Amino acid sequence: MRRMFGFLIGIFTGALVGGVIALLLAPESGEHLRGQLRDRGQHLLSDIRHSADVRRIELRGRLESLRSPRNEF
Repeated sequence: MRRMFGFLIGIFTGALVGGVIALLLAPESGEHLRGQLRDRGQHLLSDIRHSADVRRIELRGRLESLRSPRNEF
């Protein structure tokens, strides 16, 4: 468990450092870059919500099929 936690901390730290370096070295103006990042973030959030809705519908269908009475012959 400690190894997994350490790995996740490393990923988070690396992503944070990489993001800061990318922002500092970006050729675009700050306002334009922030707008692009905001748009990408909103698109990513929309994709995540859509995937979650699709998965929720699939799991509800499975749950209903498991709850339904079975005809045993």
